[in-house]
Amino acid sequence: MTTGNGSGKRRGPLVAEKRNLKAPAKTPPKKATRKPKKPSTRKSKSPRTKSTRRGVLGWLLLPLRWILRLLWAFSWRIGGIAALCLAAAIGYQYTLLPDVDTLLDGRNHGSVTLLDDKGEIFAWRGDQFGGVAHADTVSPHLRNAFIATEDKRFFRHFGVSPRGVASAVRINLREGRGPLSGHGGSTITQQTAKLMCLGVTYDPTKWQSEAAYEADCRRGSIWRKLTEAVFAMAMEVKYSKIDILSIYMNRAYLGGGAYGVEAAAQRYFGKSADQVNASEAAMIAGLLTAPSTLAPTANLERSRNRAATVLRLMEEQGYLTSEQRKLADAAPAHLSAKATARAGGYFADWVMDTVPAFLSDDTTEDVVIRTTLDQRLQTAAEDAITYIFENKVRSGSKAQAAIVVMSADGAVRAMVGGRNLRASGVFNRATQAKRQTGSAFKPFVYAAALEMGYSPYDTVLDAEYCLNIPGSGSWCPKNYTKQFYGPVTLTQALRDSLNIPAVKLSEAIGRDKVRYVADEFGINNDLADGPALALGASESTLIEMTGAYAGILNGGSSVTPYGVEQLSLVGQSEPLIGASGGLGERVIREQAAQELVWMMEKVIAGGTGQRAQIPGWQAAGKSGTTSAAKDAWFIGFTADYVTGVWMGYDDNTPLTGVTGGGLPAEIWHEAMVRIHDGLAPRPLPMREPAQIASPQPQSSRAQSGNVLNQGVRNPGRPANDSSLDRLLRSIFGN
Repeated sequence: MTTGNGSGKRRGPLVAEKRNLKAPAKTPPKKATRKPKKPSTRKSKSPRTKSTRRGVLGWLLLPLRWILRLLWAFSWRIGGIAALCLAAAIGYQYTLLPDVDTLLDGRNHGSVTLLDDKGEIFAWRGDQFGGVAHADTVSPHLRNAFIATEDKRFFRHFGVSPRGVASAVRINLREGRGPLSGHGGSTITQQTAKLMCLGVTYDPTKWQSEAAYEADCRRGSIWRKLTEAVFAMAMEVKYSKIDILSIYMNRAYLGGGAYGVEAAAQRYFGKSADQVNASEAAMIAGLLTAPSTLAPTANLERSRNRAATVLRLMEEQGYLTSEQRKLADAAPAHLSAKATARAGGYFADWVMDTVPAFLSDDTTEDVVIRTTLDQRLQTAAEDAITYIFENKVRSGSKAQAAIVVMSADGAVRAMVGGRNLRASGVFNRATQAKRQTGSAFKPFVYAAALEMGYSPYDTVLDAEYCLNIPGSGSWCPKNYTKQFYGPVTLTQALRDSLNIPAVKLSEAIGRDKVRYVADEFGINNDLADGPALALGASESTLIEMTGAYAGILNGGSSVTPYGVEQLSLVGQSEPLIGASGGLGERVIREQAAQELVWMMEKVIAGGTGQRAQIPGWQAAGKSGTTSAAKDAWFIGFTADYVTGVWMGYDDNTPLTGVTGGGLPAEIWHEAMVRIHDGLAPRPLPMREPAQIASPQPQSSRAQSGNVLNQGVRNPGRPANDSSLDRLLRSIFGN
């Protein structure tokens, strides 16, 4: 069979060439070769061409580009290192931070709470802490007021607010201060860090005082601010926002000695921090900027104005509606009755002084002192002084007055140490002012005489009388009226406050006996050695004199004036200290004391103390006026209370037209009328002496050279036992 190729010619048979030969080895395929690139039509850039395109500006900017690249190379590395250091610092502070519960009470000192005789709080001293208050359990108004006032971005920042710092720096510079002076831009977390003094505790060996410690804690240097920022961020890592806010609300000082919102709510409003309304919450939060000057107990109007600003901030930030704010503005916060009264400022200071310092001013514990104060009587004493100075003392007078009211056992029931009735921490004229007593001292002359057996009916000649004082020459006492009254009974002499009979009686019985009786009754100052002792030339305090008169009222036993009933620590049932005073040993016989009361009753009934009369009541007392009228006294008592009044100038300026039987007696009257309001009258514990059947006739000075023959009848000393009897026996034997 043949095939054609289209030409019509036959082709030969297909025979493989070299069929019988060995097949050759396969050769690897050739690699594909790249097609040559087409030549580019763009001209290659030569260095000359590139520099030509940069131009002059490019050359000028080239160093800046190099610097920026260099700075970037360093900055991201330094930033990374700084971030690591910051993280390490925060981590280190984190490890030092204690548990949140240990930070809620940050006081260095404890508190002293003073209760009256009925157990009601009337004063606070020291660093008052009402108890732990948690931010999530206090009144929402209080929590919102703190945030609105101090840190509106509190729940959104990480402990430090760069925005707030920048704003504060801008304000400080605009107001001409340094960038860190004035506004600080601190967050609540930073303020809490300051309150914690960045974790540094007070060390008395390092700081001279706590004031220096606190000043150090509040330094405003840049390094301090940086440390504070680190501490704040560590707090944000360690504690929750509610924990931080709780620490702040418990440690912040809020005026009036109150630390923390619970103490402030109790101090100002008499309620717990979870019960305050919007107005009260705004007032408490407003104290954060200036707690001492804005405290409502210092200036209520100023505190209310600040509270109105806080309410406006709360409305702006959505914590109050417009209607709620208007209602709060219309009903501003009112102080509680206790906060308004602030009773017993002088009394509280005196009580604190009578208690050991480690349990009062320097206490590290919370102390409760139950006192003898009767707030009704305290108000009566304050009202009496106010009434007299407003109605019977010339306007602008700088004269001062003081009052002490006590029971017959020495328990002080009220005290006013000056005309500034609400004062605290100032000079107390009732306990600290030592003044000459004048004729208010005379009852102790007569007490000594009665104890030695004299009778109120014994007579003494009131006539010219002179004594030769070694080194001073002749001394001739005069009566206030500059007149002589002839023979007078001891009762008449005391009633009319005659000077000559008092001196004669003192000389007759012996000045040492008079000094002894006065000292035993509690007048513990240096008593005069000369014959002027009988006229009150010695100095004493009002509380000592009032306590001595209490000894006469109670039947002749000495008393130690006291204000503390018991002292205990919070949480402990057993008191640490009991009553700090009370009745002491007998000084004169009960009969002598009762006869002296009878004599002193005549002073008010018809003598120099008539202005002190209390309608329907028996009262006894004695007036006193010193030389040149520098001091005026009236001290007296009913069966229930002893009250002492002093009046004078702090600089010893003489009083004008004032004697003890004048304005002091009127103050005493006003106080005692108020004190006895509502009480049933009780008779005085007095005894009228038996009449002398045959009085011994008077002897003239010419008949005898001793005092007994100059007009004093002395029937002899009784044998009844008393401290004076014991003294006399020790001197003269049995």
